[in-house]
Amino acid sequence: MNFTTRLIEAPITAEGLKLAAVVSRFNGIITERLLSGALDAFLRHGGVSGDFTVVKAPGAFEIPLVLKVLAESGKYNALLALGAVIRGSTPHFDYVAAAVSRGVARVQLQSGIPIGFGVLTCDSVEQAIDRAGAKSGNKGFDAAVSVMETAGLIKALRAE
Repeated sequence: MNFTTRLIEAPITAEGLKLAAVVSRFNGIITERLLSGALDAFLRHGGVSGDFTVVKAPGAFEIPLVLKVLAESGKYNALLALGAVIRGSTPHFDYVAAAVSRGVARVQLQSGIPIGFGVLTCDSVEQAIDRAGAKSGNKGFDAAVSVMETAGLIKALRAE
């Protein structure tokens, strides 16, 4: 059987992108590093600093609601969730990490606006520091790159 495949993909670019990052103030030593990485990725890929909005949320649990309000505003074609949930000695970590993950996914699917997931779920502060720019790269940078590519892909698919 002979058939032809089509490949649909998009370049990683921030040109023309209006992006808002919701950043948790809790664990700020980590989240500020994630934010720096995300902004670096945005600017390196052709973004304009005036097109990057930062919204501070009290903690990671509040991120999905803030994302929902931003998505509903119609001002942004991509969003970022940046936070850090660090395991402690109680089950609080499990509840917060699960709620944030589900909430962000729900907002993304309901709004149709891509959301880069840069919420770290770590066993220790050291592990979070490593993922926020130390040994393991910067997951804020990675989340921004991912959402830029996804925004371009969504645009390409809608143009089909």
